[in-house]
Amino acid sequence: MTSPQTNLAIDGYVDAIPAPGTSWGTATLDLIHSPADADRLAPDAPDTVYACTTADPRIADVLLREIQPGDLLRVTGSLVPPAAEGAPGRLTIDALEVLDAAPAPVLYDLVLERWGNYATVFDAGRDGVPVFTVDGKWVGEAASPDAISDLIDAFENGGPR
Repeated sequence: MTSPQTNLAIDGYVDAIPAPGTSWGTATLDLIHSPADADRLAPDAPDTVYACTTADPRIADVLLREIQPGDLLRVTGSLVPPAAEGAPGRLTIDALEVLDAAPAPVLYDLVLERWGNYATVFDAGRDGVPVFTVDGKWVGEAASPDAISDLIDAFENGGPR
């Protein structure tokens, strides 16, 4: 016996970073859908979690490269009801639309700064400052932010590499 399927569109938030599926060109994610009539429901009315998959390589590519937790998506596809009480419904995504992107995460403990052709990494938990060329070549570690210029000067004048 097959499970009944329903075609529908669901708006919801991405719960965690989408993951590659079990084969090439597939991806999975959990989508959290809040009740549309939240004001008329009990204050503790639960959100619905949908376990989503796609076998469309274009959609999988977008999910894996561009979607992050907190993004609001509209997914359209075929819904198979949960196999057991409390289990998420399974939605096979045929179309995807980003309704609202989550704010970009902010790194508070690490700061990258560019100094012309050089890049530095400031880490709040360390005194030393790693320095690289912008093409990724290791320059060295400055003992403190005040020593960055001296390290770059030594590197440019054939100093330790």
